[in-house]
Amino acid sequence: MNAEKIFQSWQEATNMPDYLKEQLAELGQDSKWIDDAFGQDINFGTAGMRGRLEPGTNRINIFTVARVTEGLARLIDENGVQAQKRGVVISFDSRYHSREFAEHAARILGTHGIHVYLFDDLRPTPELSYAVRHLNTFAGINITASHNAKQYNGYKVYGEDGAQMGPEDADRVFHYAQSVKDLFQIKAQQVEVLRAKGLIELIGENIDEDYLAELKTVNVNRKLIKDNAQKLTIIYTPLHGTGKMLYERAFRQNGFTNVFPVESQSIIDPEFPTTKKPNPEYRDVFDPGIKLANEKNADLIIATDPDADRMGACVRTKNGDFQVLTGNQIATLMIYYLLVNMKDNNQLASDYELVTSIVSSSMPGKIAQDFGIRTKEVLTGFKFIGEEIDRMKREHDGRFLMGFEESYGYLFKPFARDKDAMQGAIMFAEVAFYYASRDMTVLDGLTEIWQKYGTSFEITRAIEMPGIGGQKKMAQLMTKLRQERLTEIAGVKVEKIQDFLEQKEFSAGQVKELADLPKSNVLKYYLSDQTWLALRPSGTEPVIKAYVGVNKPTIALAEEAAENYQAALAQLLK
Repeated sequence: MNAEKIFQSWQEATNMPDYLKEQLAELGQDSKWIDDAFGQDINFGTAGMRGRLEPGTNRINIFTVARVTEGLARLIDENGVQAQKRGVVISFDSRYHSREFAEHAARILGTHGIHVYLFDDLRPTPELSYAVRHLNTFAGINITASHNAKQYNGYKVYGEDGAQMGPEDADRVFHYAQSVKDLFQIKAQQVEVLRAKGLIELIGENIDEDYLAELKTVNVNRKLIKDNAQKLTIIYTPLHGTGKMLYERAFRQNGFTNVFPVESQSIIDPEFPTTKKPNPEYRDVFDPGIKLANEKNADLIIATDPDADRMGACVRTKNGDFQVLTGNQIATLMIYYLLVNMKDNNQLASDYELVTSIVSSSMPGKIAQDFGIRTKEVLTGFKFIGEEIDRMKREHDGRFLMGFEESYGYLFKPFARDKDAMQGAIMFAEVAFYYASRDMTVLDGLTEIWQKYGTSFEITRAIEMPGIGGQKKMAQLMTKLRQERLTEIAGVKVEKIQDFLEQKEFSAGQVKELADLPKSNVLKYYLSDQTWLALRPSGTEPVIKAYVGVNKPTIALAEEAAENYQAALAQLLK
């Protein structure tokens, strides 16, 4: 069936909500939109699915949510009665239709006889990850589009380990979802009926208290925090999202009492009116916080994205302005502080492990090596960090110290198995207190690290390739780069190429196997000037992620070189 015929079937559906009917009438006047919205099914994989809130099989709406939920239900049915009893925990964020999608998913699962734990209100993503483990459920669902703009929503599925679902089960869910013949006729009993049967159980404060109790274990030097409690004022913003639910209790219980919220951004609002995009890596999201920081004479602003899995920070400079730190810089400060504290307390041991991704900064690994602990690089996606935590525990091979990704994701205590902005916020606050105790700013601390280990700087860019042809163009570009291997980038010699899809490393005419990681569509280049670059098509968005990491004598030279390399990659991918 072609896109036009599928579009017509949506127009004729008798159970189409009014708001989707209106969108169909308005957007359906554009044939290009019809081709894009109905020309293929929305991609679903280990990262779930994410898309614009519109009608269409290639969009996020009540029907595409229903289809993938039906796929998950059939996977659980396949695993038997015990899997049905263990059930699924569901949470949602502050976006348009998130609550509606969460309840509809609960109704479909309940109709299959699957027990559902449904959060009574929006909650952070890491709390959902924790709840899966805490309640011993078979799976978890989170309705969120993380840091995307207001026009988007998404659907993440978690496995029983609390990490995002692995490839094998994700493929099964997708297979079952694709086998649904009529997505307008998926059965979903009413919530009140399923609650009367005991199949939908509301949860909330009971899980909050347990999760908060775990958060109390994250900070490592309570005396440091207590002794310096009045030296530092913290500004916090949840960016209109789920961080608002727990931040005040999390900071207070961990000893951070001088915390002021950004009121305008503490309003739960799916419009995200104070930002273009509620992403804590962007300077503009901190503007209201900077204004409040100047009023309160604060030097630190912490932001969590709408589903509170990513944490960013903005810190005052010597000239009184504010600078947004990169995710890699935040991780560098955190790992250095942790290891210094452990060394001071005679807690260092060689079996501790830092877990990071192949596209994150090499600086934390240099620091770890200096302190005598090991670093493990895994594929992009926090589920792979979770898998490494499980491997260490299962094989009695090491102790987890910290996990991070350059995209503002951090984890210290593995009671959650996804990046946890609540953990990140209270740990970074402790880092700031550490430097305050030495009469230093956070930027002073970063400079101190660079002086000891060398200056590094990284930039990540998302090169957009929208539309139904975007996925095809990305595939063609990656194929071409494999067939015609680059020998130089921006005039600098390529010394080594790692292809994580073919699992091969090419260097000096030699080919080496890369069999220690699963296959992934990533190309990584190492240049003769100690620069590395990587290209990775996103699994949930029509973009190719371009990563650059450089090492130079000064931060100014490093930033300039990184920008030049990013420009070269953008030109390469035209």
